[in-house]
Amino acid sequence: MTSIFKSRVLVRRAAVALAVAATVSLLSSTGSFAFSAEAQQMCSGDAFRLCGAEIPNIPRITACMVRNRSQLSGGCRVVLDRDLAAQRRAAAE
Repeated sequence: MTSIFKSRVLVRRAAVALAVAATVSLLSSTGSFAFSAEAQQMCSGDAFRLCGAEIPNIPRITACMVRNRSQLSGGCRVVLDRDLAAQRRAAAE
C-alpha cells in the first residue's frame, strides 16, 4: 500500500468516525434516534460499507443506515434496535 493511499484511508476513516460522533450528538440533542457509543463502535464498518457515499452528510448517513437495516451486521443491528427501543420508551414517558 502506498503512503498516499494509506493517508486517504486514514482520512476517510477519521471522517466516518467524526460523522458518526456528530450524528450521535445531533440526534441526541434533537430527540430523534440517538446512537450509543456501543452503536458507534459496532456500526462503523457498516457505515463505511453501506453508506460511504453519504459521508460526511450526517442526516444522509443516518437515513442510509435505517434504509439498509437488513444489510447491517448482526451486532450493529442488535445495538441499533436496542437503542431505538430505548428511545421509543423514553419518548412515551
